[in-house]
Amino acid sequence: MDQVVVQQTRVGAYVVCVRDGSLLLVRFSRSDRWTLPGGGLDHGERPEDGAVREVEEETGLQIALGPVIGVDSTRWDRTSDGSPIDMHALRILYTAEVIGGSLRDEIDGSTDRAEWVPLADLANRPHIGLVDIGLAAAGHA
Repeated sequence: MDQVVVQQTRVGAYVVCVRDGSLLLVRFSRSDRWTLPGGGLDHGERPEDGAVREVEEETGLQIALGPVIGVDSTRWDRTSDGSPIDMHALRILYTAEVIGGSLRDEIDGSTDRAEWVPLADLANRPHIGLVDIGLAAAGHA
């Protein structure tokens, strides 16, 4: 019997925040891969509000959101546990600057570490393609 593959669309908002030559990144829980802070929007949530909320949840920092710098569209065929899926992800990218809060790690979330990573060290840090896409869109490629 053929396995039914679920089709799903996910819209998320992500932030490129560069300060003093370092990029704000978060690490996926149970992984060594890093990504931009952000994530999926709640039903009915404005993308701008979702970006601000996600950054605070994942890093403890409050941000002033800048403009949209791009929208990335990607698909993948496996979930994090290896199950088959037909996922279409739309990722809205913003710039931002920190205006308050204290850097901290997320507890019991999709990420488990938040860190300012020097741009010069990024090549040595395992990260997903969204990081490079965001940096290029923000003019830091």
